[in-house]
Amino acid sequence: MDIERPPNLRTPGSGPGSATPPGGAGFGGSPPPINALAELVADLIAATGLVPADKLALVRGAAGMGSFAHALVEQNVASSEGLAKTLAARYQMPLVDLALTGVAEDASGEIALHVLERLVAIPYAFDNGTLRVAIADPGNIQGIDELRLATRYPLDLGVASREDIFAEIRRLARASEAFGARAAVEEELAATEDEEEADDLEIDDGISDAPLVRLVNSVIFQAAEDGASDVHFEPQEDSLLVRFRIDGVLQEVQRVPKRMMPGVVTRLKVLAKLDIAERRKPQDGRISLNAAAAGRTMDVRVATLPTVEGESVVMRLLDKSKRAPTLEELGMSDEMRAQLELLIRKPTGALLVTGPTGSGKSTTLYAALTEINRAEINIITVEDPVEYRLGGVNQVQINIKAGLTFATALRSILRSDPDVVMVGEIRDGETAKIAIEAALTGHLVLSTLHTNDAPQALTRLSEMGVEPFLVGAAVSAVLAQRLARKLCTHCCEMYTPNTDELLKARVSPEVAAASDGMVFYRKKGCPRCNQTGYKGRIGVYQLLAMTEQLESLAVTNASREEIERAAIGEGMRTLWDDGLAKVAAGLTSIEELARVSI
Repeated sequence: MDIERPPNLRTPGSGPGSATPPGGAGFGGSPPPINALAELVADLIAATGLVPADKLALVRGAAGMGSFAHALVEQNVASSEGLAKTLAARYQMPLVDLALTGVAEDASGEIALHVLERLVAIPYAFDNGTLRVAIADPGNIQGIDELRLATRYPLDLGVASREDIFAEIRRLARASEAFGARAAVEEELAATEDEEEADDLEIDDGISDAPLVRLVNSVIFQAAEDGASDVHFEPQEDSLLVRFRIDGVLQEVQRVPKRMMPGVVTRLKVLAKLDIAERRKPQDGRISLNAAAAGRTMDVRVATLPTVEGESVVMRLLDKSKRAPTLEELGMSDEMRAQLELLIRKPTGALLVTGPTGSGKSTTLYAALTEINRAEINIITVEDPVEYRLGGVNQVQINIKAGLTFATALRSILRSDPDVVMVGEIRDGETAKIAIEAALTGHLVLSTLHTNDAPQALTRLSEMGVEPFLVGAAVSAVLAQRLARKLCTHCCEMYTPNTDELLKARVSPEVAAASDGMVFYRKKGCPRCNQTGYKGRIGVYQLLAMTEQLESLAVTNASREEIERAAIGEGMRTLWDDGLAKVAAGLTSIEELARVSI
């Protein structure tokens, strides 16, 4: 793919007769010193008045004798992409979007990875015998000279964002590691084919050496880098299928040869401290990993399951170093967020968050705890597992083997003088009764429940054995939610759906008629979103706040439909209504809303 550049202008350093950029000498002459450029950029920024003087002084101090551009990004004064555009314009060099152009394998191997990492550069294509290289800092003349010495080809330089370059370098390092590890394992397996075969256990134990370790590590670190929540190792007839769950959807990553499957599964079971000799029963375990390459500290839950093709392994990745989100970051409407903030600041009552598995219920509870966490109150949580670490909050981890269940932990917590109690999940009638009673005795209780919508939560508690009059008195509000994938902002396209398209997407005839002629957005697909059309997720919510009428209905054990009609009459929006508002705002698509909504 050709890179757009100003007409009649050659990239500095691209070969003999290179043009000198206007306003400064070429790279072969006397370019502006990096510190002089830093002062120029700093003066320009100061002149705009957009950045306070004290903030700019911090950037100057952080830069020192290094890259002023990098310091701007580190201090959150500018984005990496914005700086790349500015530097490209300043040096009159082409701007390279690595996510769109891609990185050719033959080009990326021309310069050693450790050199690329040190100089923040990446070769991405060959063009008529010229090696095209994207760099982050065109003012680093010494680094550019070192790049020229590292290859026998003439260079055609462009500017790319530092984050994109490092992402490609990490990807190349992972690919190299995985390829080397797989080749080593294949070589060892081939060498043992002519030898006398040992029994299965000996083969499994014998393959747990360095090459296989590197292969398994490369898969786990790639999952951490890609932001996957789950990793699936699924045995097939001819291979071991590896899939990542990213943004709630499974994506195939690679297929490991069938004969390497026993070694991979055994390695994972060893890491999780499981019985490698037991292949007939499901097993559960945990792994603590420090994925330094991805900058993440992870707690990994491992579950094995015997299938007809062999043992499958599913790993749930929990990022312990990730901070809990705030209520503003969840994607609620301003009106709903303001209402929820009032509810969680009450000293008593129960807030229940409902939805299917993987719909972000625990994340919402953490956001609520972050909002109300202060030194004056005692917050205790009981969770399985602890997904986020919150400063100033006492967090209890469930341990079934030790007899520490939600119910037993909750009883102990109530004797520890809490103001706020967060119960990870109400799974049984005993836990439900204790939580509801705690909400009636001067505590604010936050918990989750598995129901399809908010009105159903009130009837579910009654079905679990909680007295209806207690449900009406204790529950302050129910928040139902789903997670919908966000449209990729780089490739989504506008369109005007007709009424038939809206009806096929389960839009009611009234809403479809009212939406006729409205402009919506739909997915398209590009390299930045891995051709899926989506990147990231956003919440779709339904908030039921308890009123006198709803409390009366709950006490009389009314049906879900009766409670829903009354709540809608008092202003409650359905999940579909909230989702349609996000579709109209261009945050997600009608198809995605239909996929996640009831």
